[in-house]
Amino acid sequence: MRILNYGLNLISGGISRLFVKSKVLPEKPLEQFELNPKNPTFYIVRLNSRFDLAALARVCKRNGLPDPTEQQVLGDQALDRFIGIKNPPPLFGNKEKPTNALDQGKQIIEHLLYSGQKNVQVVPVTILWGRAPGKEKPGLSTLLSHSLTPSWFRKIFVVLFSGRDNFIRFSQPLDLSLLVNEKADVNELPHKLLRVARVHFKRQKLAATGPKIPSRDQLFSSLLASPTIKKAIQTEASEKNISQAQARQNALKLLDEIAANYSDATIRVADRILTWLWNKLYNGIDIKYTEQIHDLTNKGHEIIYMPCHRSHMDYLLLTYSIYHQGLVPPHIAAGINLNFFPAGGIFRRSGAFFIRRSFAGNKLYSAVFKEYLSQLFIKGYSVKFYTEGGRSRTGRLLPPKTGMLAMTMQAMLRGIDRPISIVPVYIGYEHVMEINTYLKELAGNDKKGESILGIFKAIKNLKNYGRGYLNFGDPISINQYLNDNQPDWRESIHATDVQKPQWLGPQVANLADQVMVKINNAAALNSVNLLAMILLVNDKQALSKPKLLAQLEFYLRLQREASYSSKITAPDETPEQLLEHALKLNKFDVISDEFGEIIAISDKEKTLFNYYRNNILHIFAVPSLVALHLFKQHQSTVTQCHQLVKSFYPLFAKEWYLQELDESYVTRILTNFSDQGLIALDGDNIKVTQNNDSFAKLEMLGRALSFTLQRYAIVIGFIQTSQGIEKAELERESYVLAQRLGTLHGIKTPEFFDKKVLSSFISNLREQKLISESDSGLQGSPALCETYKQLQTLLPARIWQSITDIVHAQCK
Repeated sequence: MRILNYGLNLISGGISRLFVKSKVLPEKPLEQFELNPKNPTFYIVRLNSRFDLAALARVCKRNGLPDPTEQQVLGDQALDRFIGIKNPPPLFGNKEKPTNALDQGKQIIEHLLYSGQKNVQVVPVTILWGRAPGKEKPGLSTLLSHSLTPSWFRKIFVVLFSGRDNFIRFSQPLDLSLLVNEKADVNELPHKLLRVARVHFKRQKLAATGPKIPSRDQLFSSLLASPTIKKAIQTEASEKNISQAQARQNALKLLDEIAANYSDATIRVADRILTWLWNKLYNGIDIKYTEQIHDLTNKGHEIIYMPCHRSHMDYLLLTYSIYHQGLVPPHIAAGINLNFFPAGGIFRRSGAFFIRRSFAGNKLYSAVFKEYLSQLFIKGYSVKFYTEGGRSRTGRLLPPKTGMLAMTMQAMLRGIDRPISIVPVYIGYEHVMEINTYLKELAGNDKKGESILGIFKAIKNLKNYGRGYLNFGDPISINQYLNDNQPDWRESIHATDVQKPQWLGPQVANLADQVMVKINNAAALNSVNLLAMILLVNDKQALSKPKLLAQLEFYLRLQREASYSSKITAPDETPEQLLEHALKLNKFDVISDEFGEIIAISDKEKTLFNYYRNNILHIFAVPSLVALHLFKQHQSTVTQCHQLVKSFYPLFAKEWYLQELDESYVTRILTNFSDQGLIALDGDNIKVTQNNDSFAKLEMLGRALSFTLQRYAIVIGFIQTSQGIEKAELERESYVLAQRLGTLHGIKTPEFFDKKVLSSFISNLREQKLISESDSGLQGSPALCETYKQLQTLLPARIWQSITDIVHAQCK
């Protein structure tokens, strides 16, 4: 028997070498899970298959893990390392033989109980052949899919057709100590071990492939039969005086417009194309904090990805990255503007469903869309949507649009039993493809619609765009959020009707803001946005190479040692390496003279670079404020720095979606300044080091905040010097003064003149109770007066003079 097994293993191993190519996650399981190859090791898998064993053996050999084809000595027994929970069905008949998994589990647990040895490693391994989710009604396409448990004969064809798409995921070793420490029947423990493993494999398969997909006709029929859509059809027929059949046909057309048509084949083709595209466009994609997503899927959570929106590339980059993490690509809420030939069909088959910009006045569309979204959640699909609604044209996070999030919460009020978690995602680039278009739109040009012509033009202009960055932020469990903030939310659950309780709007708005905060908490520093931070504040946007490298080193140390958030990522390269990389992107001019090299932003890039700086300006907001204060005062106290930050932080927090102020943050910044030799700390007293280098570094860092403070001074100045001013007049006068200030002082930052930014700041002042409204208009509080005085100490005299001259003239 042993000789027969050896021969069969040899044959399956030979076929595996010829036809199988495995993708392994994590890429380095030995390091990821801190496995010790010398410890007793077992691999528990879903199916007791020789082909699974052969594929796993090759992967283990490549990663320095114990060979699963060999036996493991445990005490005085030799046990198979490969533990398959389920045997393949027989070729004929339906009587399936049980595996020896239960006996092996019993022997492992008895060894742990009676030997005292605690270092046994039982590693769950998910092995999939292809990642097609399968159909709700099986057909010919499912015969070769991993969704079935194939006989040994059928498995040969599965390997031949899907062997190049073999997927192997190692998971965290099972903590057997939790089992053996339980006060349970020893004979029951092996059964519990296998139950835990079965649940784990079920969740892993769902995470990798998603639920089975109904046919389009099945999906539409089930949706049209729902009470919510039936009621909407009746209303449509009544209000438009048409027949029920015609109203039903209208609903069917809307479903056809909205619904995705997910195809695993399209995903596989897109994967190959995008792999080529990323190699053509980028020098690499940095992906961080993926372990959080796997932790959620291991716990059975349904995931909603909510990224920031910088570029159309976001759709592709995030979906591609999720797929390469071994997770099923999410269904994506895409603007109806992207539903054009041929891209619309490709996007739809890649999981996109399309949403109109407005539901206003269309009750049938609203009902159909909400029911479709509810069904996605009920069936267990992951979903992705952009909370900003559209792409940011300035590089800052836009105020969140809450419609999709509100519909998500309404879907939860249908009684979904799976926990749902939001994963905020920060996406950044060293070059955004549409950057020139954004600049034209900010200058007043109309937004151009998407078209096939635009796609061909983009392909034609493919070039080196540097690196892309994708950081997954801290997840937010919606269930836990509601438990904490709306304990009675379950009272609003209704299985069929869409609910809109009074608490929904405020809770959605608050949750949306939390998502934005967590996106900014996970920002990525890179060579371009760091150089933009430095060069844009200097005259002519240029700096000598030694000064530039010194300032870059200053910023890198600041963020590594006194970071705003633990999720912020900074490059590992040296300043010299970062500069060398950035110069290859053709965004900078290098000017040489007898004194050395000067690095300058190219003329055509100067305004564009504000976009990249805005991606990370929030990270430097507090350090910049502290640096500006110290540069202006030369000496201060720790207490004064804390008070200054507390005054401005509520304004910063609303504008840039910052987390609650950590009391230690300012102290950590000052400690870093001291460690870098810029200041001397003596108890509560602070004194700037008396050398040009210290003053120059603090001045450059402080200037990063200059335009923001100038904008604050403009708005607050009009409020303080008037006897009351209407909001509309305040917005108009502030906009005019901002434009004039820009002309006088060469300010070209687009958001400096942005009416929406000015309006948002005025609303923020009201929220913070710094202004109030009376019959005569908006009036400032004593606290606002104090802020105005602080602004005078922070801004350059020439800027302050320009602001006050015009403000006083207008308010006389």
